[in-house]
Amino acid sequence: MHLLPASAPGNRLHGVAYSCTVRASDQSPRKLVVEAVAFGLGYAAVLIWIGSALVGSFGYDEWNPYWSAIPLRTDTAGAIAFGVAIVTLAVSRYLELRRRSGVPTEPVPRSGRVLAVQAVADIAAFLSTALVIYLSCNAFMHPATLDIHLTHLAPWPTEGTVRVLALGVCLVAVATRRYLRATATRPSQAASVPEEAGVAA
Repeated sequence: MHLLPASAPGNRLHGVAYSCTVRASDQSPRKLVVEAVAFGLGYAAVLIWIGSALVGSFGYDEWNPYWSAIPLRTDTAGAIAFGVAIVTLAVSRYLELRRRSGVPTEPVPRSGRVLAVQAVADIAAFLSTALVIYLSCNAFMHPATLDIHLTHLAPWPTEGTVRVLALGVCLVAVATRRYLRATATRPSQAASVPEEAGVAA
């Protein structure tokens, strides 16, 4: 028996096996959750900043609170949200790049229940985003309506409260989509080589 030299294919296979190990550690559930939550939080923060920017550019009452339940000026809320977006989106993108670098991937079979959850998350993210944008337009066109109930069919909630609730739905839905998409692939089985391949008879 003899060991293969460093340039032999067997040792190159060791590198592939090591890459698989690194990739598996980058796909740990904890890192995937951090990546997904950070992206969802950054997404919601960008929507808050857009709403405050619209009021600052086209409105006249940026000193009013973004939401009446919290005494925080709209322009201040926008500045804070912009800073949060920078940090969280950068963290999420970094984790995504680490996860996607390395060996090839292959799709993972998904159950009907998981696909249903992803479908609901997709639609919830789209509709809640549209609702936030609509109410943010109301905030600079006729801001007085933010403290008025959304519909004549019920005395609650107000437009401002619905916008905050929609932001929460955006955060959860976008984070769920990101997590499910991140777990939709795994390292290709063709790249998984046992360590014994580096030893030849």
